[in-house]
Amino acid sequence: MAPFLTAGLGLKPRHYAEARDCPAAGLWFEVHPENYLVDGGPRLRWLAAIRERHPVSLHGVALSLAADAPPDAAHLVALRRLADRIEPTLVSEHLAWSTWRGAYHPDLLPFPRTNEALARISSNVSAAQEALGRRIAVENPSHYLRIDGHEWEEIDFLSELAHRTGCGLLLDVNNVFVSAANLGFDAADYIDAFPAAPVMEIHLAGHSRDPALGERLLVDSHDAPVSEAVWSLYGRLVSRIGPRPTLIERDDNVPEFAELLAERDRAHALLSAPMARAA
Repeated sequence: MAPFLTAGLGLKPRHYAEARDCPAAGLWFEVHPENYLVDGGPRLRWLAAIRERHPVSLHGVALSLAADAPPDAAHLVALRRLADRIEPTLVSEHLAWSTWRGAYHPDLLPFPRTNEALARISSNVSAAQEALGRRIAVENPSHYLRIDGHEWEEIDFLSELAHRTGCGLLLDVNNVFVSAANLGFDAADYIDAFPAAPVMEIHLAGHSRDPALGERLLVDSHDAPVSEAVWSLYGRLVSRIGPRPTLIERDDNVPEFAELLAERDRAHALLSAPMARAA
């Protein structure tokens, strides 16, 4: 974790020039590496131009760490090639699965947190880290319904995964808020219990209400500004564990760069305050 990072933004093609030229202190950008696993062309040139001026993080969506098979070897080779080219400051993935017996599903799917799953995912995380030559951070999921068969509480599962593999954790505060609303637990209790030491990165995002069920089902949609409730949880978290690189995620209804930068600046201010006091 690079100490100079404060708050970052997901990099969008429409914002490349503004992102490249933005002078904001502590600014960094995150991309989904799957969009850049090519041998050349304009995408890599754009990313390299950003990387010349700002730190870049790779946030994967296709390693399928919770699948019943190891991560795809060819995908890991391509991801390693991109990481060696870009030298990302952070690499992260999701605690979920998206491939099953050769078929890819374009979603991040849940699983029962069993001892068997913990052993399998630990093996997959270790294999990914060895292939990439880097420590990765694993993100807590969003939940939409209860799944039977859990043998571990989620925080304990993530903590044990970090202990067994040496991986870090990516704490998505919006995922916590959405899951708490959908499953009926206290989001503040989750934030307070989350282990501080393994947290390499924090994510913030907006959510939406299900069109049919309204507030009874929240969706981690990344299509709106970060809600005040999520900002409150974030402040609570940072006051306890200290500053961590924080990303504002926005993947739909993407506004102008200046609007995203204003959200980013709010996170930057929260992160910079304890740094200033320490100095």
